[in-house]
Parts: sequence; C-alpha cells; structure tokens
Amino acid sequence: MYFMNIINLYRLYTISSGIGINSKKVKKGSIFFALKGKNFDGNQFANEAISNGAMMAIVDNPKYSFPFRNIFFVKNTLFFLQRLAIYHRLQLKNIPIIAITGSNGKTTTKELTTAILTEKYNFVHSTKNNFNNHIGIPLTILSMSKKTQISVIEIGANHEKEIQKMCSIINPDYGYITNFGKAHLEGFKNIKGVIRGKLELYDFLKKNKKKVFVNGDDPIQLTNSLGINRYIFSEKKNSDVTIQYLWNQKNLTSILCIKNIQIISKLIGNYNLYNIASAITIGNYFQIPLKKIKKAVEEYVPNNYRSQILEKKNIKIIIDCYNANPTSMKKVIAYFNNQIEGKKMAILGDMLELGRYSKEEHQKIISYLEESNINTIFLIGEIFFHTTIKTSDKIKKFINKNIFIQCMKNSYFKNIDYLLIKGSRKNSLENLINLI
Repeated sequence: MYFMNIINLYRLYTISSGIGINSKKVKKGSIFFALKGKNFDGNQFANEAISNGAMMAIVDNPKYSFPFRNIFFVKNTLFFLQRLAIYHRLQLKNIPIIAITGSNGKTTTKELTTAILTEKYNFVHSTKNNFNNHIGIPLTILSMSKKTQISVIEIGANHEKEIQKMCSIINPDYGYITNFGKAHLEGFKNIKGVIRGKLELYDFLKKNKKKVFVNGDDPIQLTNSLGINRYIFSEKKNSDVTIQYLWNQKNLTSILCIKNIQIISKLIGNYNLYNIASAITIGNYFQIPLKKIKKAVEEYVPNNYRSQILEKKNIKIIIDCYNANPTSMKKVIAYFNNQIEGKKMAILGDMLELGRYSKEEHQKIISYLEESNINTIFLIGEIFFHTTIKTSDKIKKFINKNIFIQCMKNSYFKNIDYLLIKGSRKNSLENLINLI
C-alpha cells in the first residue's frame, strides 16, 4: 500500500487543474478527494473520478487504493485536504485575507466587499457559492492562485471551536463579525455559545497581532475588540469612518451618507445597512476612492434570494429566503411591519437547526406576527404548524409547501401591494413566486 504525503501531493497539486470532490464533475487533470457524508462514501467513486479525467484520487479506505490507477491512501481524506490547504496558504502567506463571519449577513457583506475591492485590485479572490464550512474553506483556499492580490473568505459555523479551526486554515490578516444572533442554536446550545463561537475570530486576530473591523454601534463588538488593532465604523463622529443611515420607502432603497456623499444601495431592509457600511469601511481602509466605492455599492444587485426585490402583477415581492434564523426572521418582519406602508402579505417558512429552542423561537415569531400590521400571513412547515395562535385570524398555517400550494388561491394576491417571502433554505419558498 502506498501512503501519499503532503509534500509529494502539493508538488502534484501545483501542476493539476485543481481539486474535486464530485466524481461526476471532476475537471480533466484534477485531484479527486474521496470525502464521506451521512449518506455517501466518496471512496466508492474514486475509480469513477479517474475514468472521468482526474489525474489522481485520494482515498481513506485501503480497499479502494490502487496505486497503478493513481488512487492513493491516506488515513483521513478530510484532514489531509485541510492540511493541503494550510500548506498552500503558507506558500501564499503574503496575500492578505479578510475573514468574515457572523450569524446573519456574511455572504452579502462578502460579496459587497469583493465588489468594492475589485475597483482597485485586478485579482480579488473570494468564497464562491456557500463554500464556507470545514470542507468549503480548504477548497476555497486551494482555489487561490499566485496572481491573487487580496482575498475575502466567509466562515460559517454551527458549533464552538469551528471558527478557531477554520482560522488555522485561512490564517486571516483581517476580520469582521457581522453580528451575533440566534443561528444554529442546536450546535451552539444558546446565544452565549453563539457569541463565544464568533469571538474565536477575534481571539485569532489578537493572538497574531492582526486587524479587526468593528461596528462601533454594536456593544458586543466594541467591548470584545478591546486590545486588538481595530478600525471602527459608526454613526459617532470619533470613529475611523463615520456613516449616517437613511431610508427611502418609495424605491425600497437603503441610503448611507459618508463625507457628504450619498450611497444608494439596491439592498432592501434596514437590517442590511450595517452590511453595506462594513464593506464601505473595508474599502476605505484599503484606500479605495469613495467615488469608486459608491459605484460598486450602487451597481451591486443581490441574488440567490437574499434581500431581492421582484415585481410581478404590480406586487413588489421581497424575497429573502436563502436562510432564516430567529434573529434574521425578526429583523425582516420588523422592517416589513414598520418601514413598508400598503397592503401586505407574508409567506414564512420554518427556521431550522434550532434544537431544543425550536418550538419556543417559532412561538415568539407567532406572537410578534399577531401584533403586526401585516394583513395576511401564511406559515409553512411542521414547526410553525404546531405553534399556537391565540387571537389572530389573519394567520393561516400549513404543514408543508405542497398543501399550501393546493389550498392557495389567486384571489389571495388581489389588492396586495407587498409580499414578503422568508424561510430556511430547505423550504425552497422561492418557488411560490410562480403562484402569482
């Protein structure tokens, strides 16, 4: 049996076409890593990957190791993939990396920051799709080329010590935490666990004498970043970057004012203002002219069902269903309730990965909805279905999306000015737009 080592593998990696983990989609000349999941074992597909053009496959089950087919054995393919990423990062240690984490707004902030940095740098590297976990982050690092001038990497986490581990792979030079909310409570146990988990980024930056970008209007960020080299944005005038927040309901636009220049974003919701402000702040730190920052922000159009605005049959649809947790759900409902005037309908789906807090948090959302001025509310999913509605007859519950579709009538959408669609990714609520 032949054991592959990091040095030999890295030498081959540098002449490969990249790393693949899907045997059916491997690029010709790539290296396939056989990873395991709950319902699959990548070892079984190593031979298929070679047949589909991979130059080599790495397995961690010896019975699938065939050196004559360039299929080599290691003790743990995931660990080996992460080690390879660490080694690659070491070779590119002079490339600055900005790490972004938080409970909500990570991807939006990462995309805005990338768009702004692109106004100055020709080769900006960043996280693609949702590659922000223990598998996606090493793949993201390994996709970084020597041409890269700066990188923006998103870190997702659902339990403590995960961000600490990801920082050891990324070795970031800068960091930003968007916020601390009730996300992934099943893994973090409680909000204190969420805060401790996110602050692992601060711990790394402090230990390694790196810099942190801080929202000075967030007391948790402000307090816990003491003693770290930090760059602060806030509405307060004594900040590194002073930003004023405005709002335009007619056009559903977020407006920020910095140095008497207005920046109008297509991102809706006051909950996105800090995401925009942090990206502006990072651009300002890297000495990108404000006019170019303004151009990047105003040209950025949200996608992937994150704070998107669509219009269909004279109904303005706010679709924010890439993901959902109690904090993001409460914020978007509050925005929809308080900032939007007109006849309103909301279609909301279950919030997942909340563990023992699931029923309690869904019930809190129900209580908030009962007091809201939203005219009609449809709740979809088993968790919402088993909540208690006390007095409101404007709320209707459906145990799943298919039953909702069967019961839905076109007449429900008559005389509606605004429609909000929000829920966790697995609900795929964006498909409901076709009902209008």
